[in-house]
Amino acid sequence: MDPMESSGDEHDHDTVVFEDLLKNQAFLTASMRRQLLKTMVRSLPDKVQRRIKALKNLQLDHLKLEAKFYQEMYELERKYFELYQPIKDKRREIIAGNVEPTDEEAAYQSAGEEEDEEMSEKLKQMSLDLQKGLPKFDENVAGIPDFWLQVFKSTEVIADMLQPHDEPILKHLQDLKIVHDANDMAYTIEFHFSPNEYFKDAVLTKKYFLRCESNKDDPLGFEGPEIIKCTGCIINWLPGKNVCVKTIKKKQKHKARGAVRTITKQVPNDSFFNFFAPPLAADDSNMDEESEAILTTDFEIGHFLRSRLINRAVLYYCGDIVEDDESDEEEEEEATDEETGDSDEDDERPAKPAHKNKGGQAAGDGQQPAECKQS
Repeated sequence: MDPMESSGDEHDHDTVVFEDLLKNQAFLTASMRRQLLKTMVRSLPDKVQRRIKALKNLQLDHLKLEAKFYQEMYELERKYFELYQPIKDKRREIIAGNVEPTDEEAAYQSAGEEEDEEMSEKLKQMSLDLQKGLPKFDENVAGIPDFWLQVFKSTEVIADMLQPHDEPILKHLQDLKIVHDANDMAYTIEFHFSPNEYFKDAVLTKKYFLRCESNKDDPLGFEGPEIIKCTGCIINWLPGKNVCVKTIKKKQKHKARGAVRTITKQVPNDSFFNFFAPPLAADDSNMDEESEAILTTDFEIGHFLRSRLINRAVLYYCGDIVEDDESDEEEEEEATDEETGDSDEDDERPAKPAHKNKGGQAAGDGQQPAECKQS
C-alpha cells in the first residue's frame, strides 16, 4: 500500500473521531470538553484565531459593563429591602403574637387547599399518622410558635446543620433581617432572639462581603457578584450553655507510675451555632480542604438566606416551597414505569443530568447569574 494513502486514511480517521467527540460532548468530563474545544480552536486558521481573540476582548468590555450593572443592582436591591422592611416588621409582630391580624388580612384562600382535598388515600393516612406526633398547642397560644425553627427544619441545607440541642435555642429566634452596607458592597444577616437561658445576646450577626469585578487570574470567568469573605460574631454564652463545645472524659495513664486518672476536656461539638464562627477568608492560602468546604457551604447558605428564605419564610413554613421536588418526580416516574411495565433494562435513554445550582441568584428573586462562588 502507498504510504501516502495510509497517512491519508489515518488523517481521515482522526477527523472522524474528533467530529464524533464534538457531537457527543455530554459524555465527556468538563476537563475533557475544555481540552477538546481548545484543540479545535488551535486547529483553526490563524486569521480565524485572530478574530476569536478580538471577540474575547469584546467579551471583556461586556463584562466590565456587566460589573457596573450588578453594582447598580446592588443599590436598587438595598433600596427595595428598605421598602420591604415595614412588611417584614408586621410579619415579625404577628409571629411574636404582638399583633392579631384583622379579618381582612386573614382572608386568604390557599391555592393548595383544593389539591389537599384530592389527596390520595395513602397520603391522607400518612398525614393522619404525622398529626399524632406533632406538638399540641393551646388554642389561645400567642403568635406562631416555633416559626423560624420550623422554617429551618423545612429547608434541606439548613436542616442538615441542626442538632437536637440547637432546637430549644432556636425556639427563641424571633426574626431574621438583612442590613445592606451603605458604603461597601456587603450585607449583614441579623438573627434576633428573645431573652433566653442560653446566651446574653439579643442579636447574633453574620456579615458577607461581595466582589463585583472580574478576577485578574480569570477575567473571562466573571458571572456576577460573588461572596469573597464572611465574618461572624462572638456569642456570649451563659455558664454551661455553650452547645458548640462538649465535655468528654478521658483516661490517662502515667508513664512512670502506671497510675490511671480520668481527665475532662472540652472539644468542638456539632451545632448550628458554629455558623457564627466561619473560616476567615476564601483567599487564605493556608486553608485546608475541610475549611474550604465549610466556607463554600457557608457562602451558599448566606446567599440562600438573603435571596430566598427570609423573603419567603411563610412559604417554607407551610410547605408551599419544598426543595426535594426532584426525588418526588423520580418516585412518580418509578411508579409510572411499574404501571406500564417498563424496566431499567429496556430503557436505553440517557439518564437525566442532575440540576446543579451555581450559587443562586444575585439581587432580589429574579434569575440572575451566580453569586456564591468561592474565589
